[in-house]
Amino acid sequence: MSQNQGFIHELSAAPFLTQGQTRWITAENPTGEKGQGGKAASNLGIARKGRPCITLPQGETVVLADIQGTGILQHFWITCTNATPKGNFVLRDLVLRIYWDDEASPSVEVPLGDFFCNGFGERCKVNSQPIVVNPTGGMNCYFPMPFRQSAKITIENQHAEDIQGFFYQFHYTLVDSLPENTAYFHAQWRRENITTEGKDYTILDGVKGKGTYVGTYVAWAALERYWWGEGEIKFYLDGDEEWPTLCGTGTEDYFGGAWCFYEKENGIPVEVPYSTPYLGYPFYSKSDSTLKEKFGEDSVPMHGLYRWHLPDPIHFESDLRVTIQQIGHNSRELFERTDDVSSVAYWYQMEPHADFPILLPVHRRWPR
Repeated sequence: MSQNQGFIHELSAAPFLTQGQTRWITAENPTGEKGQGGKAASNLGIARKGRPCITLPQGETVVLADIQGTGILQHFWITCTNATPKGNFVLRDLVLRIYWDDEASPSVEVPLGDFFCNGFGERCKVNSQPIVVNPTGGMNCYFPMPFRQSAKITIENQHAEDIQGFFYQFHYTLVDSLPENTAYFHAQWRRENITTEGKDYTILDGVKGKGTYVGTYVAWAALERYWWGEGEIKFYLDGDEEWPTLCGTGTEDYFGGAWCFYEKENGIPVEVPYSTPYLGYPFYSKSDSTLKEKFGEDSVPMHGLYRWHLPDPIHFESDLRVTIQQIGHNSRELFERTDDVSSVAYWYQMEPHADFPILLPVHRRWPR
């Protein structure tokens, strides 16, 4: 379904009433209870924008939402600073976790910025179907996230100081029941700050059970000369071992681009970022925008890319593994590379899910 078709479907369905109780959880109504919003006072008086945001204490985990019952989380929005006097990488220092049905280990565990396709600890605009990031740092998610018993959403502040002015809104609908084939949303972050030459980077593995893979975000820092994106993505499905069932043809091909994302300006090849409903290259930079002192602002080339498998989902019945190669080209031949790669995998599956790898400590998550 195209973005336009999806919009038409949503618009055409609007007149038809369905069962459900709509709720918002915000700092103005932290429990989402009926008739309990906007009661805090400001200098203007009671119920005049008294508590629009919260502070995240340094070193603590804050429960943003704790929902009981059956329902679907349909949209959430978050915004916060991306830097403080004590550090430039707030978006990597804050960790988003989501738990379904009182599970002990999270189904979502991702640095906040990377979840919204804002890797490298830097902001960029994203205009896609499930993830939208608007000026200035307004991060939106439209992945539907159903739950049968409960949903708990937390944010852990691993930054070096408190984060002031953390704003959030969670829009969900409580329903009587969900179809038996309803799966749960998952997202997992990984990083290799130096990949191994000749060994494919693992985006996701260890997934057991039935589900659907729906998206990939990659933050790729190119550490060697020449073109970095000849590597192929591979999906190992349902018992695949040495050879995958699904094999791509190149990194830029998988993300919907071609020929190195280049267009020529005055005869010089220039990378062209883009953001579309299901495919995007929204971030490219060779300069360090976090520097406060001008010791030099050069950086390794940084590339942020996403692909959503919503009109073209990848189904698996029993297990799934996803990898991508680091292969370059020097205008004469292919060569194996080592780069700095981090990623987010997004998928739905029936519970229970396998425990995720241990999240890297905060200093090892900082971009190069």
